[in-house]
Parts: sequence; C-alpha cells; structure tokens
Amino acid sequence: MNVPRPTSNWEAATEAAIRQSLERGEFDGLPGHGRPIEGLDRPHDELWWVRKKLAEEQVDALPPALRLRRERELVLEAVAAARSEQRVRQLLDDLNAKIRKLNKYGASGPPSSMMPVDIDAAVEQWRTSRAP
Repeated sequence: MNVPRPTSNWEAATEAAIRQSLERGEFDGLPGHGRPIEGLDRPHDELWWVRKKLAEEQVDALPPALRLRRERELVLEAVAAARSEQRVRQLLDDLNAKIRKLNKYGASGPPSSMMPVDIDAAVEQWRTSRAP
C-alpha cells in the first residue's frame, strides 16, 4: 500500500497510531469487513434512511394498481415456467381474483386498467410453448 508521507508531527503520530492499531487487529471486527461503505458513491439523498427502512421491513410503497401490475408480470413468468396445467390455472385464477377485486372496489393511487386474463387462451398458449 502506497501511503503519502505525513506533512506534520500530528499527521505522523496519527498515521503511526493507525498503523499500530491495524497491526494489532483492532479494525478487524468492524462492520463492512473491509468493504467500502454502501451508497457512498451515490448522490446525497435526505430520505436514505426511509428507503433503507422500507427495504428492511419489506414494505411495498407502490399504489395497489401498480403493485398488481408488477405481480401480473411475475405471475405470467411463473405460468411460463409451470409444469402442469392445473398449476397454470391456479396461478391465473388467483391473479384474476385480485384484478377483479381491485377493479370492483378501487384503491388509492392510479386507477386500474387491467382486465382479467383469459385463462383458456393462456392455457392454450402454455400448451403450445411446451409442445415439441
């Protein structure tokens, strides 16, 4: 490690104290284990702690319509990977129930413009994609 030369007695003493502490292993148990501080290279964000807390608590800050739109994408990916027609129908039935509930009762945030998935058409597409 190439360390610049200290320019004053105070700096020399400080550098010597740090070096001795390193040699004794006093910095070994610190959080991060030698990795850079997370987010240090990101722009300043006054609400960083709110975002971190939401992520730690796994709180979804999206409005219901947007959250359901994302869930729909994930369900359609799961349908493509499903191994049985029964599983495909179950996934789509559950999704359609959520879509109908949101469309019927509404929620805060942007309105939902999603229509329930045509299960028979989706099953046919699933079968076709699996055919040899």
